Amino acid sequence: MSAVPIIMAIIPSLVLVFLFMRFDRRRPEPKGEIMRAFMLGVFSTFPVLILEVLVDTFFSPWFINPLYLAILEAFIVAALCEEGIKLMVVRYFLYRRSHFNEVMDGIVYTVAAGLGFACLENIIYVASGGIAVALTRAFTAVPLHAVCSALLGYALGVARFAPTAAEEQRLIAGGLFLAVFIHGTYNFLLFMVPFWGGLSALGVFPLLFIAARMVRERLRRAELADRNQGR
Repeated sequence: MSAVPIIMAIIPSLVLVFLFMRFDRRRPEPKGEIMRAFMLGVFSTFPVLILEVLVDTFFSPWFINPLYLAILEAFIVAALCEEGIKLMVVRYFLYRRSHFNEVMDGIVYTVAAGLGFACLENIIYVASGGIAVALTRAFTAVPLHAVCSALLGYALGVARFAPTAAEEQRLIAGGLFLAVFIHGTYNFLLFMVPFWGGLSALGVFPLLFIAARMVRERLRRAELADRNQGR
């Protein structure tokens, strides 16, 4: 197989990682820490795939109706498993490290981890689908992982400085719910194409636009919070 599709599969994730690093210009994170987060995301792909297979195998026989099956596959098998593993990667390997000392860091590290996952996932899809799949996913699936990770990362960044453990857990749960909801809605729109037609797939673009606006607002909030707290 030509190396071109594989290179095209890798580039979108790296470009988006560097883009989010630019939002952290005031107190940038060490590049080694960013790479660590990215590689943790890459390695998280394997437990995600195993978990998705296990959850799908256990639950899918209970869902005969195609609509309910699509909801299961979109929101639980794919979105919850993938966003949940991203959360675990950041929460248990990055969250308490000394460099995680700003709200913005939650966004940067979670995006790096999420795009590490997206990078290997993209390679897997592109290896069998070729350049057309690489181009399509460069403007859809990879940005989806970036925005969902950023929304989850903002919640983690705020939670890192929460005054109580209960508030910390509430913030993290809210961030996970939002990431799963957006990710699951994206998947659901694609899974319903055989039933609703091509307009269902086109729905992912306004969804990504709205999510990107939400990320932009959270980047602004993170920068403001860190500046106000002298971080």
